[in-house]
Amino acid sequence: MQVILLERVERLGDMGDEVVVKPGYARNYLLPRKKALRVTKDNRVLFEARRGELEEANRRRRDEALGIAGGMDGLTLILIRQAGDTGQLYGSVSARDIVAALDPAGFKVDRGQIQLERPIKDLGLYQVRVVLHAEVTETITINVARTEAEAAAQAERATEEAAAEAAEDGEASTPVTPAVADEPNESEAASAEGGDDAEGGTGRDDQ
Repeated sequence: MQVILLERVERLGDMGDEVVVKPGYARNYLLPRKKALRVTKDNRVLFEARRGELEEANRRRRDEALGIAGGMDGLTLILIRQAGDTGQLYGSVSARDIVAALDPAGFKVDRGQIQLERPIKDLGLYQVRVVLHAEVTETITINVARTEAEAAAQAERATEEAAAEAAEDGEASTPVTPAVADEPNESEAASAEGGDDAEGGTGRDDQ
């Protein structure tokens, strides 16, 4: 199906682009969410008539998303889950779980905004992207642990490892200055130039 995008859609195109998408994607996502219109002569005219209005609405949404992203900067969510001795969870952490954890923190997002390639099935720290707007994405940390104490230990360990890596990178990038011999002082220079004569010799036998 060919559609006109009413806003920028990641990996698809910018506002005003006419793109071909799968019918199901258009019917189930783009069209009902008013992110696109079917390509027809009338819809092309409609889009051009509304372009200024759409661009202004997009700017407002982007500015709002930037404000939310600022609040999310550096955010870590601790999710307490049961797990076995190997660290494998009895279950998993899904995008829905992350949405639920963001809500009490004051962030209203939907499941589709959480970029999670697959459910989390092990303890540990995970970096997860949250798409707040087509042009605004923030990364948060998900700390999955059995207890609050374990979560704190995982975070501390990650901080120490990051500091160690930064130190190693710093040492690797520090230029090595080659050793340079000291300049000889005046007496050493005279001795080197005069040889035996510098010590009072004449350089020939007395007759």
